[in-house]
Amino acid sequence: MTTGSSVMPMAEMWINMGPQHPFTHGLWTLKVKVDGETIVDAEPVIGYLHRGFEKLCENRTYPQIVPICDRLCYVASMSWDHVYVSAVENMLGIAVPARAEYIRVVALEIQRIASHLVWLASFMTDLGNLTAFLYAMREREMFIDMLQALCGARLTYNYPRIGGVSQDIPKNFAHQCLKQLDLFEKRLREYEYLIEESEVFRIRTQGVGYLRPSDAINLGVTGPPLRAAGVPVDLRTHDPYSAYADFDFNVCVEKESDVFARYRVRINEMREGCSLIRQALKKMPAGPVIGKVPRHIPKADGWARTEDPRGEAFFYVQGDGTDRPYRVKIRSPIFVTVSAAPVMLRGYKLADVPSIMGSLDMCLGESDR
Repeated sequence: MTTGSSVMPMAEMWINMGPQHPFTHGLWTLKVKVDGETIVDAEPVIGYLHRGFEKLCENRTYPQIVPICDRLCYVASMSWDHVYVSAVENMLGIAVPARAEYIRVVALEIQRIASHLVWLASFMTDLGNLTAFLYAMREREMFIDMLQALCGARLTYNYPRIGGVSQDIPKNFAHQCLKQLDLFEKRLREYEYLIEESEVFRIRTQGVGYLRPSDAINLGVTGPPLRAAGVPVDLRTHDPYSAYADFDFNVCVEKESDVFARYRVRINEMREGCSLIRQALKKMPAGPVIGKVPRHIPKADGWARTEDPRGEAFFYVQGDGTDRPYRVKIRSPIFVTVSAAPVMLRGYKLADVPSIMGSLDMCLGESDR
């Protein structure tokens, strides 16, 4: 609409992206305020998937809670099982056998790689690279096979136990695992060539979704997005748990703090995961795989925090002396990280939203718990 020779300015407007938009990778909504094609504000909205996890725990015995921890994030089930049993072990003062801790490290790093591969496959689909999606899902099957060899399941594992793990590793597990790791590392180099040589990929990721290190720290962002901002915080080294203090590995850090840097951090973490698995299999001590659990549960509380594939996961368990917890509380890394969406999106274009938000590795099960 024109008046004489003047043009009426376009008004700012809010756009709902979700809960059915393909970029969301789950049931949530991102409200984006735009001025033309430029984002001026954003507001993430959850609440479409709430399942009352913390309340469910109050009506189950301590061992019965492990299977529903699998459902917090079924892409990283082993990680959530582990942080829960670690919190209960802290509450009960249980000493976990060394062999069990080494097995846990193997399982956790296999799960981390499998989780990052799902992220990579989904992210590449968002950016139009179907070949990389097929490659990543192909390699994920190898790691799911390893987890199946450990516990018989491929998605929700119920493998960690309070005091250890449900069973020892199979006799030929180490040999088969090392063969798969050798193959995966070769294919990881193919990923880098296929993805990073694409000019389209670099245009859509480099210099996009910048998050200043100070903003990341102040907003409580953890995991790959924090390390991609040049902040070398990884709980496996800064507050070692399980058997991680026994191994040598690098904290994967990038300095650019953009979408490309978050991609690079996860690629490097998969390599470091292979190294950790090799070290754990080589150094694994003999002995039992589950410790002695007390018959009587004290009136006490316990907590644990771990480096989940998406950031810092935290579990708080309060016991009242019965066989069921009085209160359970979790900290989801994505619940916190997604709150930084407005800071990362402002000033970029509407077409950048799938790239920026895809770099966070959303998981709604743990966020909308």
